[in-house]
Amino acid sequence: MHDVARAREFQMKRIPKNVVKAGVGVLAIFAVLAAIKALQIVKMTSGGGGGMPPTTVTSAEVKQENWSPLLSAVGSISAVQGAVVSTELPGTVAEVAFESGATVKKGDLLVRLDASAEEAQFRSAQADLQLAGNDLQRSRDLAARKVISKAELDSAESKFKQKEASVDQMRSMIEKKTSRAPFNGLAGIRQVNVGQVVKEGTQIVSVQALDPIFVDFALPAKSLSQLSPGLEVHVRTDVSPGREFTGKLTAMNSSVDAATRNVTLQGTLENQDHVLKPGMFAKVDVVLPQKQPALVIPATAIAYAPYGDSVFVIEKKKDPKSGKESQVIRQQFIRTGETRGDFVTVTQGLKAGETVVSSGVFKLRNGMPVVINNELAPKPQLSPTPAQT
Repeated sequence: MHDVARAREFQMKRIPKNVVKAGVGVLAIFAVLAAIKALQIVKMTSGGGGGMPPTTVTSAEVKQENWSPLLSAVGSISAVQGAVVSTELPGTVAEVAFESGATVKKGDLLVRLDASAEEAQFRSAQADLQLAGNDLQRSRDLAARKVISKAELDSAESKFKQKEASVDQMRSMIEKKTSRAPFNGLAGIRQVNVGQVVKEGTQIVSVQALDPIFVDFALPAKSLSQLSPGLEVHVRTDVSPGREFTGKLTAMNSSVDAATRNVTLQGTLENQDHVLKPGMFAKVDVVLPQKQPALVIPATAIAYAPYGDSVFVIEKKKDPKSGKESQVIRQQFIRTGETRGDFVTVTQGLKAGETVVSSGVFKLRNGMPVVINNELAPKPQLSPTPAQT
């Protein structure tokens, strides 16, 4: 029993020494890690940039350009000439002489109705006219020899004119049984078929002249002093995204709408490939002749936020310790103006010649060091054309 007690006392005396050794070891490890971290911080600090490695960015210069003011509106496309060809008389369709969607020329036959009854009456009227002509000639011969009276000659002439009018009437009825293209244009989808019995006024097909073509739109009456025929007009549609059609302002309404206080305008556009169709929705810009200076930057350079829009200006900064020069960014709040294509005008906050970050602005922070690499920089355009996929 005495030996067991002595063994326990010996073990209790040795435990504190082991604990001390373990604690010293842990402290030594922490000291080594702290030294390594301190060395890393010193190296980063000596390299400049406030301890942050430089971020690679693309840049763009703030340029001053002369932009022509625009008057913008929405409108619709309309044909210079357009008509829905209809039947003038009832009848049965005997021939359809065109294909849906085909190009037609003025006077081309579109639809012919059965006119066999009218043609028979026409031949009968021609025979009556010939007989009346012979009677008139005999009456003139007899009147020259004073065999018949002047009244009988007048009666023969009147009968001849009546028969001549009957022939003209039948010829007109036969002609109205045929429907022809009223002008050069593009035919739509036919609405009748061979053998179909149609009524008077039945629609046959729509014919539209598509080149050139009109764009109709309206602007407030206060813009009248700035408008005149001949101004350049730019038109964009959702059907051809990225494509801009250019034309001229050709007509201005002679009165102002009393309800809207707008004046109706009309522009004329070339449409050789027939992309624009009547009834299309259009976005219209009228280019005014005078030009105004504007500071321009790419739209991708702007960080939009509820509290205000901003850009990051790239500036050179010299380290007071090492004397090395580096590039850092400074957040600058701005006010934006008009947008055209990939560009935005800046009305306040920037100066011409300054350099701003042109992409990836949402990942940046004020005072960060940066390195400029424009090899993959986006190329903004005034009239961008999206790639077709």
